[in-house]
Amino acid sequence: MSSAVRTGADCPYLDTISRQNLDFDFEKCCSVSLSPVNVYACLVCGKYFQGRGPNTHAYTHSLDAGHHMFMKVTDGKVYCLPDMYQVVDRSLADIQYVLSPTFTDAEVARLDTAVTWARALDGTEFMPGLVGLNNMKRNDYANVVIQTLVRIVPIRDYFLRTQNYEACRSPLVREFGSLVRKMWITRAFKGHVSPHEFMQSVIAASEKRFTIDAQADAIDFFQWLVNRLHLELTGGKRKKASIITECLQARDLGGDLEVTTLAGTGKAKGSSEDVVDKVSFLMLGLDLPAAPLFKDALETVIIPQIPMYDLLRKYGGSLIVDDIKAGRRKFRLTKPPRFLALHVKRFVKNQFFLEKNPTIVNFPVKNLEVPVSAPGSEGRSIVKYDLLANIVHEGKAGEGSVRVHIHRKVENTWYEVQDLRVTDVLPQMVALSETYMQVYERQGP
Repeated sequence: MSSAVRTGADCPYLDTISRQNLDFDFEKCCSVSLSPVNVYACLVCGKYFQGRGPNTHAYTHSLDAGHHMFMKVTDGKVYCLPDMYQVVDRSLADIQYVLSPTFTDAEVARLDTAVTWARALDGTEFMPGLVGLNNMKRNDYANVVIQTLVRIVPIRDYFLRTQNYEACRSPLVREFGSLVRKMWITRAFKGHVSPHEFMQSVIAASEKRFTIDAQADAIDFFQWLVNRLHLELTGGKRKKASIITECLQARDLGGDLEVTTLAGTGKAKGSSEDVVDKVSFLMLGLDLPAAPLFKDALETVIIPQIPMYDLLRKYGGSLIVDDIKAGRRKFRLTKPPRFLALHVKRFVKNQFFLEKNPTIVNFPVKNLEVPVSAPGSEGRSIVKYDLLANIVHEGKAGEGSVRVHIHRKVENTWYEVQDLRVTDVLPQMVALSETYMQVYERQGP
C-alpha cells in the first residue's frame, strides 16, 4: 500500500468533498459489511466503508461511484482512492475537528462569559451547548436527561476535556464525553446533534433496559445514567468520589440525609429506640398529596396546586412519613449538595394500572429556600437554590411526551427543548408546567 503524501494543490479531487453530506454522529460501521473495524468515511457522499486497499469496500466504492476522498474515522487522516495517497491540506481541518472536537482549558473557561451563536452550513443559527437532539424513534426520555446534565457546569467542563477521563476505557463514558463536546462546538456543520452512538453504548451497558425504540421513564434513566457514569469513572468503587458525586452529592460538603425510623416500625420494629441512619443521595423524591376526585360547580375537574415548600417539608426533620414496608420515618437534610436534583413523584402504581397525579407544583425559578439542619442539632438554616433545568411530562401515565426547560445563564433566558425544537419561553410558563424532575444550583459557595 502506497505511503505517498500530497498536498491539496496536488490532489484534483479536493473540491469534490461535500460537507453537507457529512454526519459523524452515527455509529461508524461499514455500510456494506457492518463491521466497525478499519472504517473510512467517504467525504463525497458521507457513507462509511471498510478498508482502503484493493478489494476493500472503500476501494470498490471509489471505482463504482467515482468518489475519491476518504477519511479514516479513528485518526482523521484523508486518503485519495484508488490512487492510494494521503492528502494533507489545511482546508480539511474543519472536517477533522467536527469528527473529533476538542477543547482547551481556555476555551472551556470562556464558555459562560459571552452570548454565543453559530451558523450551520444551511444558514440556520444555533446556540452551542443548547442544540436540539434527534429523536431517532422513542429516545426523548434520554434527550431531556442529556440536556439537563450538561447544564451542570462542572460535569460539562469535565467531559469537555478528554484528558480528565482518558484512562477510563468505558464506552459509555467516552461516548457521553463525545456527545457533550459535539453539543458545545461552534464550528458544527449542522445545528443539531444525534445521540446515536451514545445510545448504542447505553443499550449495551444497560443490557437493553434503555433502548432507542421503546419509551422509558426519564427519572429511571437519570438515576441509572448518573450511577453508571459514577461507577465507570471510579472503577466500580461506589464510595470513591467522582465528578458526579462531587456535584450531586457534594462530597466535600457531605450531601447527607438523616433518616430516622421510629421505634417499633420498619427496621426498628424490634427496638424500643428510634434507628437513625446517615445516607447519601443523588436525588430527592417529593411526594404529591392524592389528587381530589370531585368536580366544581361547572362540572369541570379541579386540578389542585401545592407549593414546592410544602413538598420540601418532608426533609425538614419533623414530618412523619408512613410506609407499609419501611415503617414510620422522618427525613432531615443535614448538608446541602451544590446541585440539588428533585423528583416529583407523579406516578403511582395501584393493583390494576399506573396512575398520574396532575397536581401543579408552584415553584420559584430563583431563590428556592431549602431547610437544612446541622447534624445533631435542632437548629435550622435556609439554603437558597436557583433552577437550572425543569423536565416536564405531558400526557397519560405510561405514554405522553417529555420536554425540558433550560436556563441559559449567559443570557439569563429560558428555553424549552423538545428533541430538535428549541424555543425561548417566559419564566412564568416554566413555573406553570407539570414538573417531573428539576435540577437546582446552590447560591454562593
